Amino acid sequence: MSGANPISTTASLTFFVPPPDGVRAYQKINADPNTGEREKNFERIEKDVVIENLRGNEDSVTLDTAGFQFFKSPAKHTTFTNDAEIEKEYYPESIELIKKLTGASRVVLFDHTIRRRRPGQVDDHPDRRQPVSQAHVDQTTASSIARVHRHLPPSDAPSLLKRRFQIINLWRPISHIALDSPLALCDYRSVDTKNDVLPVALVYPDREGETLGVKYNPNHKWKYLRGMTPDEVVFIKCFDSIQDGSVAVFTPHTGFKDPTTPPDAPLRESIELRALVFYD
Repeated sequence: MSGANPISTTASLTFFVPPPDGVRAYQKINADPNTGEREKNFERIEKDVVIENLRGNEDSVTLDTAGFQFFKSPAKHTTFTNDAEIEKEYYPESIELIKKLTGASRVVLFDHTIRRRRPGQVDDHPDRRQPVSQAHVDQTTASSIARVHRHLPPSDAPSLLKRRFQIINLWRPISHIALDSPLALCDYRSVDTKNDVLPVALVYPDREGETLGVKYNPNHKWKYLRGMTPDEVVFIKCFDSIQDGSVAVFTPHTGFKDPTTPPDAPLRESIELRALVFYD
């Protein structure tokens, strides 16, 4: 294994342990301001897994096969410090990029998150979001359909839901190379969809969302692209309405601590956009 571009790394990933007796899993979104902890009724477990570095082998995964895909596409907007500017400048170019690379006819971005890893800082506010270090999928089927109803006019939603639609996250390092706290992605082809994932209710003060918790399975094939640059993006499929076995439906993913990261690497900064992606 060469230090410059290791073939793989072994790292500890955090997995979901369901609550006993089939009780519905939940987590409250609002953190305790003193501890940063969020109330939940499930446990977590850490397991060492081998994570393959796809640098030089990026073409081995696609949105339809693995559920994620890497592209080189420098952004015109590069500051990422002002939400209004991001929405005005980065959103339109990202919509065009998603359309171009997927063949979608309509793309609606419904939010974005900037994450800046800051050790010791409590992740209790949108301006202080840290990398997520637990294997998860952002949406379930139910919450994906709810997103369409929430973000599109009632006149459009029913017809759009009759055709193929997806939720795709567009993830990009910002400011500098992302050697610190990189993103691990699980190849959908290695996931047992009946047994490996379970819905988790996200309880907001005024509503509920739903994600998938990911249980540990030694058969999972985890991948990453070591040292992603701000000119590189990964599309992460969170949902696909085609569920007949012909394409990947979702991608478990998590931030992780890579033992091959140089000690002087700058702390990870990244942006993810969440997109509703529709096809004619």
